[in-house]
Amino acid sequence: VFALIVFACLVGDGYMSLPEDPQLYCIFNHNEDACRYGIGIGVLAFLACIFFFMVDVYFPQISNTTDRKYLVLADLGFSGLWTFLWFIGFCFLTNQWSWTRAEDVFIGADSARAAITFSFFSIFSW
Repeated sequence: VFALIVFACLVGDGYMSLPEDPQLYCIFNHNEDACRYGIGIGVLAFLACIFFFMVDVYFPQISNTTDRKYLVLADLGFSGLWTFLWFIGFCFLTNQWSWTRAEDVFIGADSARAAITFSFFSIFSW
């Protein structure tokens, strides 16, 4: 759910345009990489959650202990990796938000703060 919130905040209000320039810019200090990173890990985390949920549903039906072991290790390894990536994302978005000038943000500040907040919550949920 947290990944979906981060993704939705960045896609919905993460890009803005200046009144004199119709080109869209990322709300995080005009750094496109910040928005792309948040959207990327949000989408991949959501898809991974669906995959691992399906694995959990079918887990009792898997009789091979080797396959079970590999699935559990894959889940553990992926969760560890994604915890690290959410920490990097939180630090990256927070840093870029701190360098964003207040006069550059017309709308979307609440969405940017929500993306940062739920990136932080995602560290502990993974």
